[in-house]
Amino acid sequence: MKCRFRAASGAVLLATLVGLGAPGLTGCSTLNPTAPKLYTLTARAPADAALPKADWQLLVEAPAAAAGIDTPRIALARTPTTLDYFADVSWADRAPLMVQGLIVQSFEDSGRIVSVGRDTVGLRSDFVLKSELRDFQAEYSTPGAASPDRVHVRLSAKLVAMPRRTIEAGETFEATVPVRGRDFTDVIAAFDEALGQVSGALVGWALRSGLRAGS
Repeated sequence: MKCRFRAASGAVLLATLVGLGAPGLTGCSTLNPTAPKLYTLTARAPADAALPKADWQLLVEAPAAAAGIDTPRIALARTPTTLDYFADVSWADRAPLMVQGLIVQSFEDSGRIVSVGRDTVGLRSDFVLKSELRDFQAEYSTPGAASPDRVHVRLSAKLVAMPRRTIEAGETFEATVPVRGRDFTDVIAAFDEALGQVSGALVGWALRSGLRAGS
């Protein structure tokens, strides 16, 4: 049985209860009766006036992700080979769907593309952006530390020309941002900054790659 508690340090961590017959333990719902607090992130358009203006249409697929990331739970890595989750908090959607929406919004906010949308709208497009969310977690750089000290986001992307479905360009975007404080809101701020760096670089790369592919 797994139950989650709020750690004494103020960080929200995952704890495991061992011993199913512990006295007075009838289920996790009695220990954590409230719904998790929901968080989301913000879109970041690249601040580059030299970006080309795209006269083509783009559909953005939801990033593929391993099961540990493809969840609304907010991931926490104590070591390179373990993955836990913060308790009592959650993303407002599964992480890949949240990232997909923020990427679409980043393209829109750039003002440099004729049309962009999620692939689920089923519209015709000149390009499809396929990606894989490979890292999306808070991390401990020092084993045994009281709280995570950085957030790591890594996204691998491919720009696919339609309708011939050829890969015109591929790139990996990565950011590691320090957690500047001990509150959980500081962790969320680091997620926001890291994803903003990745999505801003992704938008600029896709616009330039689409221009080269069409020339």
